[in-house]
Amino acid sequence: MLTLVWDVDDVLNDLMAQWFHKGWKQEHPECATEYRSLTANPPHESLGVTHDGYLASMDAFRRSEAGLALLPNAEVLAWFLKHGAQARHIALTSRPLETAPDVAAWVLRHFGGWIRCFGIVPSRAPEGVPAYDLDKGDYLRWLGKGDVLVDDTPANLTAAAQIGMKTLAWPQPWNDSRKTTAEVLDVLKEMVERA
Repeated sequence: MLTLVWDVDDVLNDLMAQWFHKGWKQEHPECATEYRSLTANPPHESLGVTHDGYLASMDAFRRSEAGLALLPNAEVLAWFLKHGAQARHIALTSRPLETAPDVAAWVLRHFGGWIRCFGIVPSRAPEGVPAYDLDKGDYLRWLGKGDVLVDDTPANLTAAAQIGMKTLAWPQPWNDSRKTTAEVLDVLKEMVERA
């Protein structure tokens, strides 16, 4: 049985899109940028703001009612309902450590029937908190589990491939995935059925 490692933000949910439309665009109605134009993550340069300005806006959205009430990606949830029992699943996210309890609860609330393991590589943590892993590749190397990483960040996919994992890029404007979300899920279906 394969073990699939799922990125949370922008794979299991659409955090960046929701932040952009319900957070950023609400705060900046003059912004003419479209979501598909966000070809870098973080997108601060595309938006003409500082990195800190972007982080402050994203952090505020994560703590907002809309951020806490994100819906799961409907296609992914449907995939889990049909095929989830054919594999083991791990959620692995990189976000500020202070938001980990909220996102862990979100994962278990929406995907807890299948995802039994939750990991975090803090993108930011309070002073004095040990930095066990620099990135998801370090975490996955330490964990020693996981056959396939599904992620939207090219650096994470490269790091996983370097330790021998198969990888699938979840389509987002900031990566070069040529597959649709439906095609990625079809590939996963074939992988778990062959295992």
